Amino acid sequence: MKKLIFFSILLTTFSSATFSQEKEYKPVDFPEGYKAHIDVVYAQVNGWDGRMDLYTNPKSETPTPIVINIHGGGWNHGVKESQTGYGSFFKNGYAVANVEYRLVGVAPAPAAIEDVRCALIYLYKHAKALNIDTNKIVVMGGSSGGHLALMAGLLANDKKFDINCKYDGDIKVAAIIDKYGVTDLVPLSKWKSAKNWLGKGFDNQKFVESVSPLYYVTKNSPPVYIVHGDADPIVPYDQSVALYEKLKSNGVKTKMLTIEGGNHGKFTKEEKSEMSKDMWSFLNELGLQ
Repeated sequence: MKKLIFFSILLTTFSSATFSQEKEYKPVDFPEGYKAHIDVVYAQVNGWDGRMDLYTNPKSETPTPIVINIHGGGWNHGVKESQTGYGSFFKNGYAVANVEYRLVGVAPAPAAIEDVRCALIYLYKHAKALNIDTNKIVVMGGSSGGHLALMAGLLANDKKFDINCKYDGDIKVAAIIDKYGVTDLVPLSKWKSAKNWLGKGFDNQKFVESVSPLYYVTKNSPPVYIVHGDADPIVPYDQSVALYEKLKSNGVKTKMLTIEGGNHGKFTKEEKSEMSKDMWSFLNELGLQ
């Protein structure tokens, strides 16, 4: 019975495909001296424009670090405009890239992965004009956005999904921030949102592994910060535990914060503060603060 209730909650949460797109969101509050570049087109695929909002500091005497943020929403809903909490990144001198990608209503897997890789490549190609330091790129996301952030960073120079945005240079992000993201779709492939996103390949284990971050961890993977509530009713907590253990076994620098009794990202003010302090401590150890 508990499993049935769990699946019911999961499917209900991931089935709201349009509600978030209808909301109105407050604009990002960025510092004086920064420049906002709204709806920058980073890729065009079959009539679809991939857009992102960029907040950069053109007056900085040295290239700035940048965080690429990827919204969640079960791969079926969500908009970049819903993401506004970048205060701590601005305070630490970061530029911000707030990215949208193709949802399942436009194209199934691996389209979203292709898109976030294109966004990353766009920043590599335009780094000089945007005054950003490609040695200090952090990719961040929550829930399905955490999954996509992990894929964007862990793929590194594996360019199998870069069919829409060629780039000959090296790709190696400085860190990944994974907030309660899906790491292994194999045990989840029959869940409604996952099955819909995986499309015809949902029962092809090789394909499902190819779009799952867990299978890309190597000794050369970038550092990964993980946060997850151990009472998450949407993405199982053990998804993060499995990633953390594989990172550790491969000698990759990582840290995992468990929010005891924590829900699916609906953390309290105190829990959010704890997460922020812990995350910045990790980034500081990497020279990214």
